Amino acid sequence: MPKKIVLVEDDHFLGGLMSTKLEKEGFSVVRAYDGEEAVKKIFEERPDLVLLDIILPAIDGFEVLKRLREDPQTAKIPVIMLTNLGAKEDIERGFQLGAQDYMVKAHFTPGEIVTKIKTALGVSSPVPAGPYSPTGASGEGPIFYPTR
Repeated sequence: MPKKIVLVEDDHFLGGLMSTKLEKEGFSVVRAYDGEEAVKKIFEERPDLVLLDIILPAIDGFEVLKRLREDPQTAKIPVIMLTNLGAKEDIERGFQLGAQDYMVKAHFTPGEIVTKIKTALGVSSPVPAGPYSPTGASGEGPIFYPTR
C-alpha cells in the first residue's frame, strides 16, 4: 500500500506539479487548498506525512500545525513545511510548533523535496545499478577489480 501524503498548497499550479511528482514516485496524494480543508482532510485521511504551506486562505499553516500537534490522533504525523517564508523567525516558529523539516520553495527542486519526504518516512528508493554500484552496470553481482 502506498504511503499517503496530504499536500496543502493553495497555488494550483505548484500543487499540481508536486502532486504529479509524488504520484510518479509511488505516493498516494490527497490535496487541500486552504487551512480549514487541510485540518479536515488530515483528520479524515490519517496520512503518513503532511506537506504544508504556511500562507493559506482561511487559517495559516502555523495554525494547522498547532492543531495537529494538540490532538493525540494527529500529533505524531510528520509535517514538512514547504513555503516561501524564509525568515529566521518563521523557520524557528515552524520547528517550535513541531515541524519535522522546513523547506523554502525557491531553494529546492521537486526531486529534492521528494528525497526529504522519503527520508522523513524512512522510505528508500532502489538505487539503479551503475558502473560504481556494488553490483556493477549489468546488475549481475559484485565487481572485483584486479589488483597488481
